[in-house]
This record gives sequence, structure tokens and C-alpha cells, in this order.
Amino acid sequence: MLRSTVVLSSAVLVALVGTTPSSARPAAAPGDVYVALGDSAAAGPLIPNQSLAQPGCLRSNRNYPSLTAASLGVTVFRDASCSGATTEDMYEGQVTPAGKVPPQLEAVTEDTTLVTLQIGGNDLRLTELVVKCFNLLPLVTDPCADDEPEDGENGWQARIQALAPRLERLIGRVAERAPMARIFVVGYATYLPRGGCYPRVPVLGEDATWVQGLITRVNRVLAEQAVASGATYVDLETPSAGHDACAARGVRWIEGYVPTSRAMPFHPNAAGMRAFADVVTAAIEAQGRALL
Repeated sequence: MLRSTVVLSSAVLVALVGTTPSSARPAAAPGDVYVALGDSAAAGPLIPNQSLAQPGCLRSNRNYPSLTAASLGVTVFRDASCSGATTEDMYEGQVTPAGKVPPQLEAVTEDTTLVTLQIGGNDLRLTELVVKCFNLLPLVTDPCADDEPEDGENGWQARIQALAPRLERLIGRVAERAPMARIFVVGYATYLPRGGCYPRVPVLGEDATWVQGLITRVNRVLAEQAVASGATYVDLETPSAGHDACAARGVRWIEGYVPTSRAMPFHPNAAGMRAFADVVTAAIEAQGRALL
């Protein structure tokens, strides 16, 4: 999700779910026009097969939006997710290593009936934070949380809170462009467990706890803004517990420092995308049943 060579996604934690109040919005069914918006956590960089339509976005045709679209049997599916995207890239063309791509919001049209949105981590440059916390010499290096006073509790809390109005504006713009669309704001999965797993993932235990705590706050803002805007928040933290970057190969849904499958470090792998598609699909179908 972040603007860096390694485009990271943020993480999760919070089980707030808001339900769209308007019964006028249709239940998920064949005939839906589904648009996926988001950063690398949605796009799936390096997961086979990568789309050639916008190669700079590093978007997989086996990411959770694509798998969700197949499960729901939607009639039209437009995946605008792009690695490295920020909330501003929803409105402005995004510059990628392979050229500029259109604003993601252009994919949302009046006939859109379903939207998933996963964004926010790159606004806070969370990838750079994780890279900064890599620590190969724990006996001679202080925890990264202590390195820079401006990166402490108060500074990060202010940055995370500044994300709230951007999300409010973005969700509102999606609703304006597609009045009949049901909007699902997707949170980020758990990336590191409390205490980490040094040295398998070279982030000291206290730093792993600190970083994941910041990601938890990001998810709280996502959840709060979804509920306040009449959208639905989809929590990926709970189902991904125990499947983080510290989990064993074959169990993990998030790749670690050295990936063991074709996926970007600290991003969902193919197994994670399948699991997340199940969660997102279930949330969409559950709301559809509630509206019947």
C-alpha cells in the first residue's frame, strides 16, 4: 500500500461493522456491476497471474476482488486497485513504474451497484515505517520506536486521525458517483503478532507490537469512517490471526521478510487472497440477505 520499492499494505484489528441503512440498495446478485478500489493489499503484487492491462499497478487476476467477483457471479467487474495508491490517487492519475494510470474513481459509474475499497496505508507511508524497523543487529541497535521523537505516540496518532477526513470525502465521492452502490470498506490483515518472531522477521518484539498497534489504529479509523458514511466495514484481522508473517509456510497468509511464495514481502499471498475473498464475499452476501 505504500509508495516505496516494496509497496506494503497496512494491517488490521477492530471488529466494527456498519450496515448500510438504505434498503434501496440492492442485494448482491448476478447483474451487479462491481468496482474494486484500493492499494497493493487489494491488488496483489507478484501473485500469478499479473494483469498486463496496467502492469505498473502489479495487479493479480487472483486477488481477492477478482475471486470475490467470481464467487458472486457479478455481470460486470472492474478492478482499479493499484499498488502504491493513496487516497489522492482516487482523484488524480497515479504514476507507476510503467507509466501513469487513470484516477481509480473513473471506474465508478452511475450503474455501479457494488464497491470494495481498501486504502489508507500509503497515505501514512507505513511501508517506510516497517523498513525502518528492520533490525539485523539487536544487541547494538535501539528499537526503532525510540529512534525519532516525532514518530512517537502523539505524532503517529495525529497522522492517523488526519486520515479520517480523507476517507470521509472519498466514501462520499464514491456514493455520489454511484448512488445505488453498496460500499464495503475493507480493513488490513494482521501482519505481525504481538511480540513478533525475531529473527525470522527481523523486527524486534517491542517494535513489532508497536507497528501492529499503529496498524490497528488505522483500521479503527477505517471502521469508524465506514460506519459514519453508511458503508460497511469488513474486518480481516480476526480471520487472519495466526496467519501473519510469523506463521509457518503453508499457514501464513502474509509473506514475511523473505517470501516463500510468489508475493511481495509483507503482502498477502495467494492463500491469503483466497481467504480474504471468502470473508469479503460472506460480508456482501450477509448484507444482501439482511436487505431482502
